[in-house]
Amino acid sequence: MTGGADEARWAEFGRLLRSLRRAAGLTQLQLGLRVGYHHSLVSKLEAGLREPPVGLVRRLDAVLETGGELAAAVAAPRAAPYRPGFPADPTLFAPLPGADLTAGPEAPDPGLWPSRLPAEGLACPLHGNAGCAVPDRGELPALLDSAVPHTGTAYTEPELLHGLTAVLACLIREAFQRATGGRVAAVEGLARVVARWAAEIGAAGRLPYGQLRLAAQYAQVAGRLRMERGQSGVAMAWFGHGLRWADAVRDVPARATLLSDMCTLVRLDGDAGSMLAYAAGIGAVDARRRWTATLSGLYQARAHALAGDAAECRRHVASARRKFARLDGRDLLEAPWLAGTEGEMRVDSAIGGALRDLAVATGDRAAARRAVAATARSCAQVPPQMRATRLLLTLRLADCWACAGDPAAAVDLAGEVLEEAVRSRESMVGAELRGLHSRLDGRWRDLPEVREYRERLLDVRE
Repeated sequence: MTGGADEARWAEFGRLLRSLRRAAGLTQLQLGLRVGYHHSLVSKLEAGLREPPVGLVRRLDAVLETGGELAAAVAAPRAAPYRPGFPADPTLFAPLPGADLTAGPEAPDPGLWPSRLPAEGLACPLHGNAGCAVPDRGELPALLDSAVPHTGTAYTEPELLHGLTAVLACLIREAFQRATGGRVAAVEGLARVVARWAAEIGAAGRLPYGQLRLAAQYAQVAGRLRMERGQSGVAMAWFGHGLRWADAVRDVPARATLLSDMCTLVRLDGDAGSMLAYAAGIGAVDARRRWTATLSGLYQARAHALAGDAAECRRHVASARRKFARLDGRDLLEAPWLAGTEGEMRVDSAIGGALRDLAVATGDRAAARRAVAATARSCAQVPPQMRATRLLLTLRLADCWACAGDPAAAVDLAGEVLEEAVRSRESMVGAELRGLHSRLDGRWRDLPEVREYRERLLDVRE
């Protein structure tokens, strides 16, 4: 191999090969026998240590039934050779928002420590979904002390990357499963630590591949936490940094999910045009991935709904449903949150939201009734630990009933979660609550049940 660019190129090919092999249910030995090579070569290819021999890529595509995906990856234009002085883009490590760390953050709850990666949707930044082990949870304090003042001194580079990914998984569990937003400083501080680590490696002339992938993961979580607080400017800044870091190492899953978060953020501001642009960008990330096409369709449907375009909204809903039904093992390795009932919950939630938004924009009660059906299905599939999601979807379902012309059903549902919703500091919950109130006040202000609901709301707020 001739340098950092080739190393990154064949490392990415190896990760793709490993993912496809596992999706096909084959071991390295079995794959080697089927393509006529020793399994040790398959191992080296997956580790990014060898360039595949001429003709082998086509045989791998045929055996794994990829439709030419590996050949396409090999044929993709090569990046410019990697040289010292990385990055060429001066904005890659531009000033970062949020908190900095001068000492290690308080260790997260060791009871939330994952046993392996992936965890909480976070793949290993070096090895993808290979199932990497993480340091023992008893090493948490030493791990954080090593990361903050002198990155990499007490642990090897892979160990530190694995450990910091596990820390982020813990922080996600604390922030989202326990509905506590107090970990934003730790997430932002560690994002800065990983970004500085990446900058140091780049200045030394080596591609900071794992560091940038991990930094993008931290940036995405930081942006989500800020978005939940209603701090849209800081959230968009973090998403923008994460997108640049993901692009620098061609991290397709991170790019797609960051664009998804940006869609959500501009939707909260009612910006249909920007949402449509970001949603189309998700689909342009990689046309071969059905899961990105599914996300693109769902977000485009909601953008068209905000704009009141019923025909385009419904077309994209139908397209997203078709693509979701065709997701395969390769898609779900990259987007495990779209698998099973959780995936169905997420898709129904997005469709219900789009149809509700369409009903608000057009007054179409038929669309509202379809929104009721989709949102009710989504509510029924929410896992018990996703309390904030259940609260949000309950409020959305109440709003769907209001849009469908049944204020009594809306009031009954919202009444069950009113106190929790008023106490919530999450911006999306607040947006759902405000939307519901505007529908009830605007159409049925004088109904007895609506008056009683308003009085109860005033009592709760006091």
